[in-house]
Amino acid sequence: MVNKELVIDSDSSEVSIALLEDKVLVELNKEKSNNKYAVGDVYLGRVRKIMPGLNAAFVDVGYEKDAFLHYLDLGAQINSLNKFVNLAIEGKVQSSSLARFSMEPDIDKGGKISSVLSPNQIVLVQIAKEPISTKGPRITSELTFAGRYLVMVPFSNRVSISQKIKSPEERNRLKRLIQSIRPKNCGIIIRTVAENKMVADLDADLKNLVQKWGNIVTRLKKAQPTQKIISEIDRTSAILRDILNESFNSIYVNDADVYEEIKTYIKKISPDKVDIVKHYKGKTPIFENFGIDKQIKNSFGKIVTIKSGIYLIIEHTEALHVIDINSGHRVNVDSTQEANALSVNMEASAEVARQLRLRDMGGIIVVDFIDMHQAAHRRGLYQKLKDEMSKDRAKHSILPPSKFGLVQITRQRVRPEMTVQVHEKCPACDGTGKVKSSIILVDEIENNIHYLIKDQNEKYLKLALNPYVHAFITKGFISRRMKWFLRYGKWIRLSSMSSHHFLEYHFFNKNDDEIVL
Repeated sequence: MVNKELVIDSDSSEVSIALLEDKVLVELNKEKSNNKYAVGDVYLGRVRKIMPGLNAAFVDVGYEKDAFLHYLDLGAQINSLNKFVNLAIEGKVQSSSLARFSMEPDIDKGGKISSVLSPNQIVLVQIAKEPISTKGPRITSELTFAGRYLVMVPFSNRVSISQKIKSPEERNRLKRLIQSIRPKNCGIIIRTVAENKMVADLDADLKNLVQKWGNIVTRLKKAQPTQKIISEIDRTSAILRDILNESFNSIYVNDADVYEEIKTYIKKISPDKVDIVKHYKGKTPIFENFGIDKQIKNSFGKIVTIKSGIYLIIEHTEALHVIDINSGHRVNVDSTQEANALSVNMEASAEVARQLRLRDMGGIIVVDFIDMHQAAHRRGLYQKLKDEMSKDRAKHSILPPSKFGLVQITRQRVRPEMTVQVHEKCPACDGTGKVKSSIILVDEIENNIHYLIKDQNEKYLKLALNPYVHAFITKGFISRRMKWFLRYGKWIRLSSMSSHHFLEYHFFNKNDDEIVL
């Protein structure tokens, strides 16, 4: 049985959550305390543009960039949802129950978005992917509410079961049980952890989800577009909801408020495990005390080394991620080249699976294993990689090794990939060995301001820079900053940073996220 521990480092601006399995770091999550557009949040949006060529719409949900809603993300019951939302806003819905609600026909899977939505139309949507870089959120109007054992889908009548539940008898038992307690016009997805659970546990979970839907209906009355209707639970609670099981034996938290919140949440979902929550009060930072800081530094970066000497080279491109396996100094002189290749590949496959979880890498991943000529060895590697990836909660698909020794993996990701800086560069030359001419620095800053305001339509800009450059830009009554204001109609907020070298500067948006140029 794997020993799982959760270590939570909370401060005023961010919560960092580390999941350890047998003391090895396998997942790292960071969540800003003021995160307003988290996956699962429900907003009342307004359609801004219909894009027939993309068969999609851009929807205003209050974020600086419009959210993207594709036709395939509308859900078959979008017309029923729109009808219900309009009635709820007008105060004509007497109950949140959908049992007596007259459903509209499902939309055609191959239809056009212009036949369903129109500009300025109000629509209830849920965040499917958080904003990443210069993109707004990805949204869906097929609402889902996840509980401990079940997921509820309003305006549906379908009951589906996790494919990870293999027993036909258990699948039939769960399906019959859910059909007997499911409210009309509410679809249910039965999660893997529901296996072998009693009807009382499932019924209590379903009641919590029905109550959440009731809260949404209540808040829709007199609601205005771009208003957040309901929030998903915070990431700490979501992780606990999804992975808490018998092998989970310790949760360490360094913040008293978060400690109390987690205890309260666990009392609700698993009262017998409330004692595993521990309030860390040590003077050493919590991540340093549990050896997590060192693991983070060793596990991120272009080159990742395993204790045995094997190392992985991880490269990221716009289209895909590439991982190259190298044996390093791991050579057994008593074995053949084929046996050495098999041994290295088997050990590396565990680290590959860990890296995908740790960095939350998504999209297409190509892994270049060391060539093996025997088909049995290639099949063994494929099975080993599948076994290691079975621990990953993200949806993924693995193809068998090609004749070139390449393994292709696709993995779903809904949050920005986790990156941690592990190398320090020269502060003046940024590792290039050359520095910019200081005479063109302010012109370069102004060119970037022009691009961000005119081309990227940034509504808010903060510029952090060296105190000497700050003084130069703000000196005089008609200062450089005043000229920027007169030229662009935007007041650039400046932050004097003594830690920045003379030529260093960074732009930030209103959420204090750095804008990468």
